[in-house]
Amino acid sequence: MAKKTAKKKVSKKTATKTSSAYRVQDNAHEIWLAGLGAFALAQEEGINLVRKGGKLVNERTGQVISESSKLFERLVDEGKKLEGKGKKMAGDAVGGVRSDVEGRVDKARESARTNWDKLEKVFEDRVARALSRLGVPTSDEIQELSKRVQELNKRVAELARAQQEVAAKPARKTPPGTSTTKAAPSASSAS
Repeated sequence: MAKKTAKKKVSKKTATKTSSAYRVQDNAHEIWLAGLGAFALAQEEGINLVRKGGKLVNERTGQVISESSKLFERLVDEGKKLEGKGKKMAGDAVGGVRSDVEGRVDKARESARTNWDKLEKVFEDRVARALSRLGVPTSDEIQELSKRVQELNKRVAELARAQQEVAAKPARKTPPGTSTTKAAPSASSAS
């Protein structure tokens, strides 16, 4: 009878370890899905903010960036919490599953970073287009105008110097009472 009880206890422990490993794997999968869901929500909120900000770009640009940063920070904090819980559960249950979970989390992080960079680029492009539609010049256009103004300033200074030089030269004056043209001898003086 002692042998049968010992066998039952061993099989229950094996079943508990196996189901624990599946729970860890399920929890790790749920963490992965939560991360993807968070990214989708962040992307959706970012797109909504870009659409709303199109009308009030000049007033709202700073606010949109601030809100996006806050949202990203909030998602990072939530991700850290979930990552910590997942790591603890994976570490407690099975060492081999832990490395698998960490690899997936790293891939999710990298994917999120890549997609976040893409979202940021799309946002910057849309803001630039909106600014262009509103007639706000780009930095390249401002630099070109600055170059033109500098060239015009040089030309104006050169013209001013030339005028001063012309004004400084004394004009040839004839003494009063003399004419610059010679008078022809009159007929009365010839006789």
